[in-house]
Amino acid sequence: MLAAVRSAVLEGVEGRIVTVEVHVSRGLPGYTVVGLPDAAGKESRERVRAALLSSQLEYPQQRVTVNLAPASVRKTGAGLELGVALALTCAAGGLPAGALDDVAVLGELGLDGRVRPVLGTLALVAALARVGLEHVIVPEANAAEAQLVPGVVVRVARTLAELHACLKGEEAWPDPPPPRASCDAAPSDEPLDLADVRGLEPARRALAVCAAGAHHLLMVGPPGVGKTMLARRLPTILAPLSHDEALEVMKVHSAAGILRGPGLRIDPPFRAPHHGASAVALVGGGSGRVRPGEVSLAHRGALFLDELPEFPISVLEALRQPLEERVVRVSRAAGTLEFPADFLLVACANCCPCGRNAHLCTCSDVQRARYGRRLSAPLLDRFDLRLEVKPDDRGVGESSAVVAARVATAVDRQRARFAGTPWSRNAHIPAGALERFAHLDAAARTTWHAECRSRELTGRGAARVRRVARTLADLDDRPTINADDVERAAGMRQDLW
Repeated sequence: MLAAVRSAVLEGVEGRIVTVEVHVSRGLPGYTVVGLPDAAGKESRERVRAALLSSQLEYPQQRVTVNLAPASVRKTGAGLELGVALALTCAAGGLPAGALDDVAVLGELGLDGRVRPVLGTLALVAALARVGLEHVIVPEANAAEAQLVPGVVVRVARTLAELHACLKGEEAWPDPPPPRASCDAAPSDEPLDLADVRGLEPARRALAVCAAGAHHLLMVGPPGVGKTMLARRLPTILAPLSHDEALEVMKVHSAAGILRGPGLRIDPPFRAPHHGASAVALVGGGSGRVRPGEVSLAHRGALFLDELPEFPISVLEALRQPLEERVVRVSRAAGTLEFPADFLLVACANCCPCGRNAHLCTCSDVQRARYGRRLSAPLLDRFDLRLEVKPDDRGVGESSAVVAARVATAVDRQRARFAGTPWSRNAHIPAGALERFAHLDAAARTTWHAECRSRELTGRGAARVRRVARTLADLDDRPTINADDVERAAGMRQDLW
């Protein structure tokens, strides 16, 4: 007898529909899995068998063939096991015909019959909803994620025995757990505020521009001057995520198995990996199941790289493509996967290898030059804002709440301006659209040409100055760019080393 049920597996951070087909026939007892399963899929035989027996359900002593279709797609993980167990029971006559029609099933099985959560539930349920499946059975721990997908009726599976009884109509479906509080930022263990930083007005202003226009920022200066202290306070001034952006972030974090908390979080993610991180950890990839890296976990948020020149050169060069295209492509023999990587890069560096203050530094000019060359010119060119941070503790600046309000207003202005386009922030304006969205009047254009010539800017650098000028005008709540905006934008792109 044959039975089938719909399920899904992860490909990157997106769901791929899989049909689980089980055929039970006469012959010597055996269990065969086909359809390009990975090691976890091949091991499903023992888990499914033990789960069925522990749940007091019959395991057929016949020839069992499990096909995971389409056969051309490699199936990773154990999230198909619940579907296999139900289809096997149905094929053996333990469930009524039609019990699995128009139903999708997700879940991993424990040997005692408990249903365990799976990674990427949000992406998997969204993929199932796109093909018209309205009823989805998910592990209880994944119910809150699944309920975020509109138009889907979520059924909770706690144990295989209970689920079997519900499908037969012998028991009522258990209620999904109540939705957790959503659209809230999690409280920080350490309250941070820009008011904690004394002085450093140019760097504070650059941080606001960075947050408002999604411009990449590099700060260079002696240790203890306040670079890291400023960067750690960036999340306190970032604009909240829209609902769609929050779902994108949750999908990536769900696929990585590191959800940031209950409900839908609208505070942008902030990632700060150590400088010993490998290229795979930072950009994504890996053997077996390909996982998103830090640049994808920082999607729609910020990635902070402290001590930038201490990262391996190969790792830094791997950042160039994600910074430019805002997507990571991981190529393998079986195909290419894409991970979103629309992140804001903030980096800090010392002036020289020894890291001492200028009057104590013992580094030679050659050592300083070699240290600076660890950051290639193409990588440096991708930073919209580059400035040297000098010691200055004069006065207390604005609080995070004041700066955040100004940033949020600038972001709203950009979202309205770019409505109907593929981008939403000034840093994303393509070169061909600069004349339309970052128009310069005669005086501003003259200043722009003069700054480009005097600073010997590349074409990419010239365009980035113009985008930063657009953000400065937005922060000042002005519809047009003036010559002063261009001059200030160029001044935030300093030559370092």
